[in-house]
Amino acid sequence: MNDVPAPVAQQIPVSRTHHGDTFVDPYEWLRDGDDPAVIAHLEAENAYTAARTAHLQPLTERIYSELRSRIRETDLSVPVRLGEWWYYSRTQEGSQYEIQCRAPYTAGVGRPAPEDGAQIAGEQVLLDANAEAEGQEFYELGDLEVSVDGSRLALSYDVRGDERYDVQVRDIATGEVIDDTVRGAGGGLVWSTAGDLLFYTRRDEAWRSYQVWRHRVGTDAADDVLVLQEDDEQFWLSIEGSRDDRWLVVHAESRTTTQAWLLDLRSPTDELREVHPRTPGLDYGVEMDGDRALLVHNGSRSDFDLAWAPVDDLARESWRPLLTGGDGERVLAAHAFAGHVAVTMRRDGLPLVQILSKGPDGAYGEPADVAPLTGLASVAVGSNPAYDASALQVIAESYLTPRRVIDHNPATGASTVLKEREVPGYDASAYVEERIWADADDGTRVPISLVRRRDVQPDGSNPGFVYGYGSYEVPVDPSFSALRLSMLDRGVVYAVAHVRGGGEMGRRWYDEGKLLRKKNTFTDFVACSRELVSSGWVAPNRLVAEGGSAGGLLIGAVINLAPDLYRAVHAAVPFVDALTTILDPSLPLTVGEWEEWGNPLADPEVYAYMKSYSPYENIAATAYPAVLATTSMNDTRVFFVEPAKWVQALRRTVTSDQTQRPVLLKTEMVAGHGGQSGRYDAWRDAAFETAFLLDAVDASELKD
Repeated sequence: MNDVPAPVAQQIPVSRTHHGDTFVDPYEWLRDGDDPAVIAHLEAENAYTAARTAHLQPLTERIYSELRSRIRETDLSVPVRLGEWWYYSRTQEGSQYEIQCRAPYTAGVGRPAPEDGAQIAGEQVLLDANAEAEGQEFYELGDLEVSVDGSRLALSYDVRGDERYDVQVRDIATGEVIDDTVRGAGGGLVWSTAGDLLFYTRRDEAWRSYQVWRHRVGTDAADDVLVLQEDDEQFWLSIEGSRDDRWLVVHAESRTTTQAWLLDLRSPTDELREVHPRTPGLDYGVEMDGDRALLVHNGSRSDFDLAWAPVDDLARESWRPLLTGGDGERVLAAHAFAGHVAVTMRRDGLPLVQILSKGPDGAYGEPADVAPLTGLASVAVGSNPAYDASALQVIAESYLTPRRVIDHNPATGASTVLKEREVPGYDASAYVEERIWADADDGTRVPISLVRRRDVQPDGSNPGFVYGYGSYEVPVDPSFSALRLSMLDRGVVYAVAHVRGGGEMGRRWYDEGKLLRKKNTFTDFVACSRELVSSGWVAPNRLVAEGGSAGGLLIGAVINLAPDLYRAVHAAVPFVDALTTILDPSLPLTVGEWEEWGNPLADPEVYAYMKSYSPYENIAATAYPAVLATTSMNDTRVFFVEPAKWVQALRRTVTSDQTQRPVLLKTEMVAGHGGQSGRYDAWRDAAFETAFLLDAVDASELKD
């Protein structure tokens, strides 16, 4: 199929002039998703990709089958208690979506744990997403909240992928929909204590969550009450209910500053109460603990500390220190319970949990680590809806340890594994996970997580895969992947480059990879890639790379910087036309992104800096790796036009033989930022993307 011609988009020059610089964009017309010519072009790209990758179908099917064989398709989550019920989800083999359920709780009786297909006594199905999705090409459940008395269910759902949700309220006993008038909501639903009012958010035209509304169940949404509106375009609103169901907590957040409000849900029509006035640079989060507020803040340390204050005296001077992190420790969040507080943190580049027990008088004790795993382990707080829970559910996993759900007893320090994900045929002893380091251009040591089969040695012959993200202080933490085993068992050395701009090594790590230091993200990734080759782990011509969203920007930038370093890359929903997007404040997310990337509209230095790395504007006339770009038509975070334009510019500019190193675009015509919504569809897409990369480095066959 190498003789199939690639789609060639019409060139309609559009000039963009800022700060004395003019850029002529021939493909900007592809932005109009309602234009039949644009749809026809994307469909032609899909047909071309299908033709050019037809030879991958057998490998895709093998990887897909391997993936399914390692997943227990009929399964039950670990039930968690809330009030008089156990809540859990089920999956059924052959069904795309989860089924949300509950069963009666009886004191002293253990959790429901049926065999496959067994009926759970008294089970109530709250929501069968398979039934909800019937007849839809896309279905995503946004939020699912049960009223305090347990009688009503509020849910939000999206059938396009644009993350604008419709809301329904149902009577749980009868399944009757008693309210469905709220349309186009943002994320988050919170019940009043009495269960007659529901709080939700709305987005503006730029997709920013900017309003909090109060809805009376059973009335028209036109009569809803606006509780709060945020007019500063750099701030987003979010809402959540406290674990004890008493408080509505509202946060207005930019990338650097936070303001929060409280509302007693027993008096839900009262005015919001401000926690602390908006102070530029003061970033804080609020967790309610009865009549006290727990505050994770950067007012005393850039990597944040934990304080508390009585709810009737929340002034900044009343914040009392509770936990101060050590050098290199980033305090992330607090989770309050009647008998203890769990604190999520980072140390040495890895996430962990600490427990502060409470004495009989409510006084907080000294912190103690929850450490159920060693090595490159990730420990996080799991599902803990009940404020009066005596045990803390934590989730622990590593690259080689499948996900474990653990009950940790704060009183004794003992941990009990409730469930470990079953992976049929998997033997962890056959693999190795380790941390190596690369030297960045400025001498900074950059961590690399490396996973391999035990029999793979650094002899300079191996195929290699490297993943990166590096934005928004988002870390890429250790996690188990059944799909990764298909790479490892073909001899691939799997690496994660923990580049600056992410959150792995604390706030400094993030600060050194954003704004006018953003290029550190890209050069760090190149340094990590070169280290994999120079240390002998990966052959010079057998390295592939992957990243998505802002990580797609990373992939686009690094193949401009070092096109000879990679044999093939996969850029998922890639932010590759960054400067065009950040110059347009009418687009979703743009104004709020200026604290991440800078404001190129107002600042010529930012404009010039972004122009120097934005992938679409820096493609070189030289040989490039094979490229697979994947996107979705209804993605509101990164518009499909960015990879569509990028692919055209790559094909027109690069000098590599595109019969051997194709540049491909695959668009989901009804989906959002996360791709297809059904699990089997998502697995098949992942198998295809993996097959593309494995084929490029001649790693299609399993090792003996």
